[in-house]
This record gives sequence, C-alpha cells and structure tokens, in this order.
Amino acid sequence: MKKTASNLNRYGEQQLKRLLRQDPYLTPYSEALLRRIRAVKETEHRLTGGKMSLAEFASGHEFFGLHRTASGWVFREWAPNATTVFLVGDFSGWGETSEFELRRISSEGVWEIELPDKVLKHADLYRLRIHWEGGEGDRIPVYVRRVHQDGETHIFNAQVWDPPDAYRWRHAAPGGCDAPLVYEVHVGMAQDREGVGTYREFTENVLPRIVSAGYNTLQLMAIQQHPYYGSFGYHVSNFFAASSRFGPPEDLKALIDAAHGAGLTVLMDMVHSHAVSNEVEGLGRFDGTAHQYFHEGEKGHHRAWDSRCFDYGKPQVLHFLLSNCRFWLDEYRVDGFRFDGVTSMLYTHHGLSKAFTSYDDYFDASVDEEALTYLTLANKLIHTIHPDAVVIAEDVSGMPGLGVHPDNGGAGFDYRFAMGVPDHWIKLTKDTRDEDWHMGHLWFELNNRRSDERTISYAESHDQALVGDKSLMFRLIDANMYEHMHRDDDHMNVARGIALHKMIRLITIATAGHGYLNFMGNEFGHPEWIDFPREGNGWSYKYARRQWHLVDNPDLKYRCLDRFDKEMIRLVKKREVLKASWPYLLHEHNDDKVIAFHRKGLLFVFNFHPTNSYTGYGIQVPRGTYRMLLDSDAAEFGGHGRLTPGQVHHPLPVASENADVQTLQLYLPTRTGIVLEPT
Repeated sequence: MKKTASNLNRYGEQQLKRLLRQDPYLTPYSEALLRRIRAVKETEHRLTGGKMSLAEFASGHEFFGLHRTASGWVFREWAPNATTVFLVGDFSGWGETSEFELRRISSEGVWEIELPDKVLKHADLYRLRIHWEGGEGDRIPVYVRRVHQDGETHIFNAQVWDPPDAYRWRHAAPGGCDAPLVYEVHVGMAQDREGVGTYREFTENVLPRIVSAGYNTLQLMAIQQHPYYGSFGYHVSNFFAASSRFGPPEDLKALIDAAHGAGLTVLMDMVHSHAVSNEVEGLGRFDGTAHQYFHEGEKGHHRAWDSRCFDYGKPQVLHFLLSNCRFWLDEYRVDGFRFDGVTSMLYTHHGLSKAFTSYDDYFDASVDEEALTYLTLANKLIHTIHPDAVVIAEDVSGMPGLGVHPDNGGAGFDYRFAMGVPDHWIKLTKDTRDEDWHMGHLWFELNNRRSDERTISYAESHDQALVGDKSLMFRLIDANMYEHMHRDDDHMNVARGIALHKMIRLITIATAGHGYLNFMGNEFGHPEWIDFPREGNGWSYKYARRQWHLVDNPDLKYRCLDRFDKEMIRLVKKREVLKASWPYLLHEHNDDKVIAFHRKGLLFVFNFHPTNSYTGYGIQVPRGTYRMLLDSDAAEFGGHGRLTPGQVHHPLPVASENADVQTLQLYLPTRTGIVLEPT
C-alpha cells in the first residue's frame, strides 16, 4: 500500500512538464494541473483496485440489465434505497407477484432475479416496480437496451429484445480518419416527407447522398433513447437503448454497417453532460432518492436545460457512464463520439453567460474537476478499446489541455469544435453589413485556436439552424428564397446570398485546423429553420425534415450550391489541405476586403467587397506559375462566370531580397473566392 501511495505521489510530473512545454502560460497553475493529473490515476486505481483493466471495469452492461443464460434469463439492477423490487409486465399481468420479486444480493443495493427460459419472450413489455420507505414507483431499468413507445397511449416501456437471428456484420470499419470531413445528421428529420424518418429510410435514401458529397465521417445525432422528440435527442432517458422512434436495433446496425462499407467513419453524439428529469422513463428518483446518479440539492439540477446533472465523483456513476461508452463501441461498432455539452460538465455555472477571458477562469472554484477526471478516463477507455477512435469535445470555454493526450497532461480528446467560428459568422451576417466586415478580425477568428490541439471548424451546425435562430442561407436571403431561387432569376439579394454562402464555406474549410463539419442540407442552402413538432406549432413536422427535392430540381439554384460544395470537398480531400500546417497569411487589406493565404501548396484568394472588382490586383506569393483550380463565381456554381476556367497566371518580378517571392496580378471579381496551384 505504501509503495502504491509513493508511486501516486510521483505520478504526473513528466506529464506536467510536457504540458508546460506546450503552453508555458500554464506554469502559474502547475499545482492545480498536477492535482488534476494525479486525480485521474487515483480514480482509475480506486475503480479497478489495481486488479483489472479500465476496459474490464467498464462492463456494467454485461452484468446489469436483462441477459440470457444457459437455463433462461437473469436480471440485475442497482437500487440502494429500494426495499422491494418486482418485475412487472405482460408476463405478470402487470401486477406484483412473488414469482417476479427480485432479491437483494449485496449490501451496495444490487438486486437480482433468475427466470426460466419460457417466462419471457421476444417483444414482451416490462418495467420495474420499486418500493422504498414512504413510496413506490414504476421505473424502466437503467441498463435497458430496448424501449418501446405505444403508438396510441404514448407510454414507454422496456421491451425484451431477443430476435431469432442476430445481426450479422458485413463490413469492417474504414480505420483511422486524421482529417475528418463530418456530415452531421438527424435520422428522424433526414427524410423529405413530413413525419419521422427511420434508420432504414436513411440508409436507403440519405446515405448515398453523403457518400456522393464526398464527406468521410458521419455524425449521428439523437441516437440514445429520449422521450421528447423536440429535445433534438439531448434529453436522454435510456442511455443503452437506441431510439426506437427510428426503428429496431438491427436497422441501426445495418445503417452503421452500410456506412462502413461506403468508407465512412461513424460517430454518435454522446450525451453524458446531463439526463432528462423524467422519473418513469429516466433516472430521476430511480430508487426514491434524487441523488442516486445525480448531485444532491441545487447542484444536481440544470435549471436552464430542465435536466439533471450527474455526480461524477460516485464510483457507481462512473461505472455506468464508462460502461455506456464501451457498450456503443462493442454493440453498435461506432468509431467514436462527439461528447455534447462538455462546457456544461466542466463548470458548475455550466458556461452560461460566462465569458472566458483569462486562464484564471479555468482554475477557479467553478471547475468540476471530477467531471474532468471522468472525461479523461472516458477518452482513455475509448482509445484502449478502439485505437482509431475519433472523440470530439463540444466545448466553448477553451479549457487548456482538453485536446491533449493524457501522456502529455491532457484530457485526451482527439478534436475540439472551433465553436467561435460559427458564432462569428452569425454575428457578421446578423449585425454587420458585409461592406463593414473587418478582414483582420475575420482572419483572427478563423484561426483562433490552440497550437497544441486539433480542431474542427464549421460555418454552421444544427445549433445555428434551430427555430428562434436562422441558418446562414436564410439569414443572407430570408424571404427571397421562396420566390427567387430559379436559375434564371437574377434577384440581387439572392445573388449576394449565394456568393457569400460559398465564400463563407470555402474560407472556413481552407483555414480549418484539422477537420470540417456540415449539417445535412446546409451545403445546398436549405431554407428556413428546424422546428420539431410541439404545441406551439400545432405538432407540425413541416420544419422537422430536409427538403431534398429542392436540390434535386435542376431549375433551382440549390443545385448550384450543392455542386460547389462537392467540388470544394473533393479539392480539400485530394490536396489533403486539412493535413497541412496552419495557413500562412500573404495579404490582408481591410479597405479592399481582400484576404490571400497559402496552405499545402495552394493559394486561396478572397474578395469580400460587395461592389469593387479588381483588375491586376497584386499579391506577393511564392515563386511559380499559378493555375486556377476552383472559382466560386463560376456559372455552374450559380455565379456570374466572370473568370476563365483553368486560367494560368504568370508572375511579375518584384524588387525584393527574397528571390523566392514574386507578384501575382489577379482579376478579383466582387464576392468571389478562388483557389490556385503552382504549376
């Protein structure tokens, strides 16, 4: 024991040194950083007892819940405050009987029942009826893998899922993805018709579009079971159950399998930042207490989200959450996760109305270091099980070390979202005339990221398109989209919106740190917002869908935007732009609204000026003759076609001590972005 304690006391010093070498500004916080590094090691040892691996520990889903045995069934649940527990369901007439009473098998509050084979059958519905001192309640089991909602009563129940034929996987995952081009999707709203889409419809109708578009990573939203459709999947009730709203588990497996067969890496949104407050369907007051899985008192409530906050210091909660990570990797073969709400997890104020302006903000009393420990352990577990896994943090705070490997003192995320980029685009398009856009500020925001972490940039995700906000296209064009998107209509505002839409995407992906994300349909300028059925809209599905017929119509300009996005993605993939180092700024002139930069051998030039086109615009570039590869103003992309496709630009000599520099004179039409390569 003394030797173990001594080892822990010495642990972390090398990791801290590596972290400080990457960011010397963290030096004043060395004591806190060392404490955090050691907390991860200490917590892991406390969980495993030094007798098993973290992966072995994270197997709660194989112990708890309903499982087949050689002679029948076994069911186990953790409910420490319960006094009596019954299984009730179709098999018991939904009443309590001694035949289905669980027995307490441990002092920690683990309950168990063994049943003969023929008592339960595939598709039976069931619940737990839990009694505690002073009360009782029906509960859906915590580790349940299938939840069914009645189409008429809308009541949720656990469901025995034991089909005669297990799903047979056909394709291996494509392997590592070091420059993710992420296509973010919501299966339920991916269909064109008004209604809830299915896994099968998505596989047949939408997956081929994604493959054709050239993206290499599929990010699935709203997969974990959630009772309220309008929560976008972020009020999770049953963490081990794939949403039955979209179809059976086998159909989700077939979707992931087909995506793998098409060469796509498959990620899913992992919601461990909070849980729905529901008591029957969720974890709220599961055993009669409010603090079984959550913090006691006000700390256990996320008032802004109307949800419950996990207690990341409890070993049983860590067992539950870590097992949940392993379950989705093992059972559904996902290739990683986008952890939602990381900022909310990391701070007791949840990042609400908080501006992170100093390193002090990352080391004050508001930081939940137990949550940070959990995230680090989760990343270690995920990468142990799936070495090629991709794990993304949705964090707006900029917590140092979040995207740094644990061996170097970090939390181990592979990427973090560059969430300031879409915020800046919305701010510009909403509050500032484009003739007043400041090129220096724009360049700073596009490249504002930590050098020791990999980031994924995006112009907009689902967040920017929710009701109450507007997608970029809708903000740029607004109501003119309804009447002036025909290819022969030269409406001035539509032309402006289409030009800026392409430029915004091109400069965002060209400056992206290491990856890029797009929400489904936004690549072709999907109109309007996202609004799920609710009382306020008469329970309508009109805006909870993707109108693919718009991009399929050759007479509409949506087709032009889609064509541009495909060519942009193709170019970035072929030239491996996102695998290159940071873009090198060659020219930035605010009055001219011109930005030019160099990356991976390519020259990117943008003229954001709304009225000024420039002839013979001089830019000093690396020596060579340049040929144009991509022109956002091309007629096929809905532009004015003012540049000659594939034109070659010859340099002029420049008086400079640097013999490798020359002046390139370019014609830069208004609101146009071009990409050139040296020949």
